[in-house]
Amino acid sequence: MFQKSRHIYPFFFLLALLIGGCTAESNTSEEETEEEMTQRALEIHDRVLTVDTHADTPLRMIQPGFDMAERHDPNETGSKVDYPRMKEGGLDAIFFAAFVAQDIRDDDGNTRAKALCLQMIDSIVASTSKNSDIVGLALNPDDAYALEKDGKRAIYIGIENGYPIGNDISNVELYFEKGVRYITLVHSSNNDLADSATDSDGPEHGGISEFGADVVKEMNRLGIMVDVSHGNDSVFYDAIALSKAPIIASHSNARAVTEHDRNMTDEMLKLMAENGGVVQLTMLATYLRDAPPNPARDSAVAELRANMKPASEMTDEERTALRQAFRELSEKYPDPPATVKHVVDHIDHIVKVAGIDHVGIGCDFDGGGGIQGVFDASEVMNITIELVRRGYTEEQIQKIWGGNIIRVFKDVQAVAEKLQSEGLS
Repeated sequence: MFQKSRHIYPFFFLLALLIGGCTAESNTSEEETEEEMTQRALEIHDRVLTVDTHADTPLRMIQPGFDMAERHDPNETGSKVDYPRMKEGGLDAIFFAAFVAQDIRDDDGNTRAKALCLQMIDSIVASTSKNSDIVGLALNPDDAYALEKDGKRAIYIGIENGYPIGNDISNVELYFEKGVRYITLVHSSNNDLADSATDSDGPEHGGISEFGADVVKEMNRLGIMVDVSHGNDSVFYDAIALSKAPIIASHSNARAVTEHDRNMTDEMLKLMAENGGVVQLTMLATYLRDAPPNPARDSAVAELRANMKPASEMTDEERTALRQAFRELSEKYPDPPATVKHVVDHIDHIVKVAGIDHVGIGCDFDGGGGIQGVFDASEVMNITIELVRRGYTEEQIQKIWGGNIIRVFKDVQAVAEKLQSEGLS
């Protein structure tokens, strides 16, 4: 096993890369072998701060008996992140997103959503406290560097879907006090804050609602990053206009590379650069590469999803059976795999359009993320290897992996300090 000062990289991943890399296009010098390039990439990966801005792991953390300090087999359990695999992949920091699926928008639905959201947040805090020898709860940008220096993983908290805010603006501050540092305004269906990019009924508010605008204002005041992933195009443009601080897309890709409503157009990428924000690349195959039409598979998946219970209501046996059902569908109706090359194709495009200061990584592990070569947290170093293969420098890689999101995080906090100061004067 290959061991670095802070991270451990599984040998069989590196061996596969070395074998596969011999036929890959390479920007390395003729004097540098593939093995030497891989070694150089791993050393860079070890030195830079690596931050993944999106994982739905809290859904697993609330399951009875799930221990983040244990290594889980992703093929057996479906789990993509735990603390041992973060160490194996050299992943220094991660945002765990408390995800609540959209449900009925009334008082009862809002109450249930808030309770589930708080349960997941509390599970994150409890896990970091229980495992304080290897991880730490991070609240501010510099906490990631301090924890890395101590040899620990930094755990940040986000919320995916503004639904748990309900119609009570005071919940935004409640979540901030609990440690939340970004909120994804909307998910796969419209909510009271904003329109989704994928709601089958189409837009409801024409972007961000009046209440959603108040939420953005409150997030600015507190220092919570405004996340536009999953929002439709109008949500993006409204967020740019409304937010006094830079915004983020915690897990979105480039639409010019892969046509999908969840991805961002070149115009949006350019505006993101003007805004000072950042787009975090995600590891969902659908967003990374075009696949040929497969109506039989789509129909089978839709039927399976239609009969699914909410994840929080499933028994362990039901989750195992569902994973097996999805595996069988994938084997019966295979799609071409997405690979690390597809990931860096998107990075290349965003760098070309928006610049090196406006791209990062948000894998969406435990929420559907996981591709060939970056199947779980133990393999994220393969992104760095491909970046080095294409000629990215250590300074550029440092920005992509953590520098850009940390810069935006600091800018958001600076705006909050200014707004709070003005409010007191």
